[in-house]
Amino acid sequence: MSSPQRLGSRGLSRRTFLHGLGLAGATAALASCAPASSRGVTEIVFYQSKPEVIGYFDELIEQFHQSQSRVRVRHDATSNLAGSFVRESPPDIGCLNYNFEVSRYVERGALSDLGDMPEAGRIREDLQPLIDVTATYPDRTSVIPYSLMAAAVLYDRDLFEANGLVPPTTWAEFTALCDALTAAGVTPIYSTFKDPWTIAQGHFDYAVGGMLDTTDFFARLKEQGDDVGPASDVAFQQQFLEPVEHMAVLVEHSNTDAASRSYGDGNVAFANGEAAMYLQGPWALSEIAKTNPDKNVGSFPLPMTDDPADRKVRVNIDLALWIPEASPKKEAAREFLAFLMQPEVIDAYNAQALGFGVTQDAAEVTDETLVELKEYYDRAAFYLGASQLVPQSIPLQNYAQSLASGADPSEVLATLDADWARLAFRT
Repeated sequence: MSSPQRLGSRGLSRRTFLHGLGLAGATAALASCAPASSRGVTEIVFYQSKPEVIGYFDELIEQFHQSQSRVRVRHDATSNLAGSFVRESPPDIGCLNYNFEVSRYVERGALSDLGDMPEAGRIREDLQPLIDVTATYPDRTSVIPYSLMAAAVLYDRDLFEANGLVPPTTWAEFTALCDALTAAGVTPIYSTFKDPWTIAQGHFDYAVGGMLDTTDFFARLKEQGDDVGPASDVAFQQQFLEPVEHMAVLVEHSNTDAASRSYGDGNVAFANGEAAMYLQGPWALSEIAKTNPDKNVGSFPLPMTDDPADRKVRVNIDLALWIPEASPKKEAAREFLAFLMQPEVIDAYNAQALGFGVTQDAAEVTDETLVELKEYYDRAAFYLGASQLVPQSIPLQNYAQSLASGADPSEVLATLDADWARLAFRT
C-alpha cells in the first residue's frame, strides 16, 4: 500500500484511480449510475472534522476504496454531531478528539463495544487510564485511540546556545534560566493571552500537570460527586492553588504585550526569535515553519518541582475511533476502522501529523523536535491536561485568562469548585 504522504494534496487523479481499479472495474463503475446499495455496496458515513487533516483523510478514503469494493465511505466534516445523535441518525464511524464532547456519548452507552476487535488489543496499556478518566461505560471498549499529541516547552536551540544555556531540569533551574535570559535582553516566554485556549492548554495545564497527578485528581473528584468546596477532600481551591501560583511566575516572564497577542502572533514572533520559549504543542511547528522554515526548535517538559524525576509532558488523545450503537452498518464501519488501524496507515498519519503512536508496535517518532520528548512518552511520564478534563459548560479557558490577567487565584478556584458542584448535582 502506498503511503498517504506520497499522495498529492488533492488526492489521486481520475486516471490513476481508474488504472488502480483495472479496466473492467473502471468500465463497470462508469457504466453504472445506480445507488451503491443496489450494486451490493454498503455506504457508510465517516465523521472527521479536524480542519488540518480533512484532505488527508480524503486521501485515505480513496486508498480504502481502491483496496476493496464492498464498502464506500462518505466523509462528513460539517454536520452537527450532537444533532445527528438527537435525530437518531449518527455517523457510522467517527474519528475525533477524545474529550468531553465525545465522553457524553460514551457514558450514555451510545457507542458500541469494540473490545472484540484485534485493533483494540494493540493499544498501549498505559494509555487506558487516560481514556478511563475521561469517560467509561461498563464492560465496553467504546473508543480506540488513533493519535496522541505530546506538548511541552518549545525552545530556540540557537538562542539557548548563543547564551550558554541548556534546558532546565528543576523549577529552580527554570526560574534561574528566565532571569538569565531577561538579563541578556531576551524575552523568556512568548505568551498569547488574547486567545484563552493557549493559556489553558499551556501555562495552566503545564503548571497543574507538572505538580499533580491529574488522572488521580479527576477520578477522585468524580467519585466525590457534588460535595466540592473548601471542606471537601478534593477541590480545585485546595489542590490547584500552588500550581496556579507557579503559573503566575510563567506570566511574569512573558512578553509585556501578551494580553493583546493571539496564537497567530505567537507563531510568527517565536519564529522570528522574539522569545526563547513558547508553551505550545507540535501543532504550532508547521505554523512556525511558514515564517522561518530553518528555525531550530527543541522541546523539553516544563519542570514544576525541584525533583528532576517529576518532569512529565502534557498529552491528549488527539483522535480516537468509535462506532455508534445506532449504526445499522457496524460491520462495514469496522472494516474501515481496521483499514485505518493498519500499521502502514496509522504510522504514516502520526508521522505526518507530528503525533505519537498509540499502538504497541507503533513506529518511533522521528521529528527532530519531538525526539527530545520520546523518552518521557516511552516510560509513560505524561499527564492529561486538566483543561481537557473539565466539561466545556464550565468556562475554564476564561478562568485561566483571568488568572493570567492577575485575578485572585483563591477566588477563581472557588468559582471553579462551585461550577463543578452544580454540574455534578445536575448529572
